[in-house]
Amino acid sequence: MSEPLIVARNLVKIYKQRSGRFGFGSTAIRALDDVSVEVKPGSTLAVVGESGSGKSTLARCLLQLQPLNGGQVEFEGRDLARLSGEELRAARRRLQMVFQDPFASLNPRMKVGEIVGEGLLIHRLGNAAERREKVVRMLQNVGLDASDMEKYPHEFSGGQRQRIGIARALILEPRLVVCDEPVSALDVSIQAQILLLLKKLQQEMALSYLFISHDLRVVRHMADEIVVMRHGRVVEQGGVEQIYREPQQEYTRNLLNSIPGQHRLAH
Repeated sequence: MSEPLIVARNLVKIYKQRSGRFGFGSTAIRALDDVSVEVKPGSTLAVVGESGSGKSTLARCLLQLQPLNGGQVEFEGRDLARLSGEELRAARRRLQMVFQDPFASLNPRMKVGEIVGEGLLIHRLGNAAERREKVVRMLQNVGLDASDMEKYPHEFSGGQRQRIGIARALILEPRLVVCDEPVSALDVSIQAQILLLLKKLQQEMALSYLFISHDLRVVRHMADEIVVMRHGRVVEQGGVEQIYREPQQEYTRNLLNSIPGQHRLAH
């Protein structure tokens, strides 16, 4: 069995919130409370739970976008907190993210070619001609055209914008992609197209996904394993069919029973 691509051990993330009559006090909120997960190479781990359960905080902490108050994240066998300089820069190339809102996540002042190719420029990969060629190829891989390079985000539909976001994430050939509610802002008819695209690209590029979602209908078609979170803690974890057929926690059963058209589980 292959070693996990990324391992999070006992993660703790605490936010301080002002409290008291005049806001002079503070309350500690444990957004992550002793959370441990791992993602295997080429697989998809879905993290599900209601709003405020800690899903997106987990994603940001795994990508080192927010500092932890405790715990450890190892990527490709190396503790990310111990990396610095070029080592951390190289690791971040292999860790990318597809954001929830395809409207807010793209710079409206940049052309699509600039948006998708920005990572290549930042990491000084290739010359101008090589970068352009790679951007064209990646746009075509996500179902767009080379001519779209010269357009701006406002000229595209929501589904097309998310394709641009996916192309931007994959241009650096990452090993792990965090998908933070990647279809929740899209029409249902478009959601299926984006999910099929993500599955296709996963196979073609040997990608691993951490897939954040509140929608268990989506998760069933995407994930190999599921982690259920509530109030910053992991309350259940297992294979997809195990979770759907024999959930152990009442919270998980309630999430499953909330799916429209879902056969209701006995409590």
